[in-house]
Amino acid sequence: MKSDATQDSGPVPAEGGEAGSERGPRRQRVQAAETCLAVLKALADLGGRASLTAIGAAVDESPAKVHRYLASLMAEGLVEQDRGGTQYALGRESIRIGLAAMRQNDPIRMAEPALVHLRESLQVTSFVAVMGNLGPTIVRIEEPSLPVTVNARVGSVMSLLWSATGRAFFAFMDDSAQIDALAERELAAAPPARRALLDARQPLQALREEIRAAGCAAIRDTNLPGISAVAAPLFDYTGHVVAVLCALGASGGFDAEPEGKVALALRAEAARVSASMGYRP
Repeated sequence: MKSDATQDSGPVPAEGGEAGSERGPRRQRVQAAETCLAVLKALADLGGRASLTAIGAAVDESPAKVHRYLASLMAEGLVEQDRGGTQYALGRESIRIGLAAMRQNDPIRMAEPALVHLRESLQVTSFVAVMGNLGPTIVRIEEPSLPVTVNARVGSVMSLLWSATGRAFFAFMDDSAQIDALAERELAAAPPARRALLDARQPLQALREEIRAAGCAAIRDTNLPGISAVAAPLFDYTGHVVAVLCALGASGGFDAEPEGKVALALRAEAARVSASMGYRP
C-alpha cells in the first residue's frame, strides 16, 4: 500500500516544512488510505470474492482506479486474485486479522462497559446472561450503590417466560425448536394466575411477536413482586443471539415501558455491543 499511497499523493514532506505545503499531501495520503479501506470493506460486503467491476460499482470508482488499490492490497497479502484473473478475494492477511478479531469477540467482556454505564447513568442493577444448559444464566452483574434486594447473582438461572432476560432469549434466538420446548414446559407448569398474563389463544406466538416488535422484553412484577426489568439481545457477526443485556430495579421508580428511558438506554447499549461484535442489522 505504500507504493500506491505515494503514487497518489507524492513524497512525504520533511518535518519542519511549512504547514500549508504539508496539508495537501497529508490529506491526499489520508484519502488514499480511506479509498483503500473502502475497497477492502466492499470486497468483504460482496461476500469476500468479487470481480473488479463489482468492486468498482460498490465504491463508486472507476475499475482502473480500483485496480491500483487492489494491487496495493495484494502486495500486502490482504487480497488475492484467482488464477483466471477475473475475481479478487480476501487474502491470508485479511483472514489473520479476522481471526484475531474473532478471538476477542467475547460478549461478556465486550458488554462490561455497557453494564457499568447502565448502572451509573440509571442507577439500576444491570447484568449480562447467556443461554446455559438449564436456561438463561447470569454471568456478569453490576449493582448500584443502593442495590435492589433480589435473588439475582452470577450463576442464577432465570425463567424463560417470566423474566425479561428469558423472554429476550425466547423471542430472538433462532433455535426455536429447543426454546419453544422449554417455553411450553414452563407454560404448562405455571399456575393459572401466571398463564392468564399471556394471550389465551396463542400465548407463545403472541408473546414472541410483541417482543420482536418492541426490540426488547419488558416485565413489571411478573417474575418477582415489586421488581421490573427490561432486556435486549446481543448479536454476533453472524446475526445469532449470543447473550442478553438486562436492567432491573424496584417497580416504583423503574420505567419498564418499551419506549421509556430505561428501554431506550438499554437498546442503545445492546446495539453498541452487537456492533462491536461485528453485527450489522
